[in-house]
Amino acid sequence: MREYHDHEWGVPDFDSRSIWECLALEGFQAGLAWIVVLRKRQAFRTAFKQFDPEKVVRLGAQDITKMLENPGIIRSRTKIEATIAGARIFLDMRQAGIDFSDWVWNFADGKPIQNIGPVPVSSPLAETLSKELKRRGFKFVGPVIAYAWMQAIGMVNDHDQDCFRRKYCAHQKLSPSAYT
Repeated sequence: MREYHDHEWGVPDFDSRSIWECLALEGFQAGLAWIVVLRKRQAFRTAFKQFDPEKVVRLGAQDITKMLENPGIIRSRTKIEATIAGARIFLDMRQAGIDFSDWVWNFADGKPIQNIGPVPVSSPLAETLSKELKRRGFKFVGPVIAYAWMQAIGMVNDHDQDCFRRKYCAHQKLSPSAYT
């Protein structure tokens, strides 16, 4: 967890594929500890073709059966199918001219929100983002998962005030959409 905290968690990520991967993994985490997902992340990446949405949408019944037999990942049919469906939604958005990263970051005006004080498990913004993700058809994107995802991709900076990563994460570049 320290490696993840010190190098990934809370660092603003503006790469559409990467933030979609994180959303999918947050969905797999539902009901479990995040460390479980982190320990299985490489196996997830292998099973889901490095989370390349164009490859993920081509996964079929045989692939799902293999995944359900793969002890390296969390073997939940509904979460596997939700990830494959999420790849289709991601691609549909892209085909419609919507960049996933820009779409997500526009909820925060293209820049990380700097929280001070107790870390919540959700927020009004997470509730709004959750509703919009659900409206588009994504699954396993309730407000608590949405907030954890927002933290992970650096949309929300919840590092403690005295954490050495807080200042670094606060001063990362803004999303390209923040400049338009």
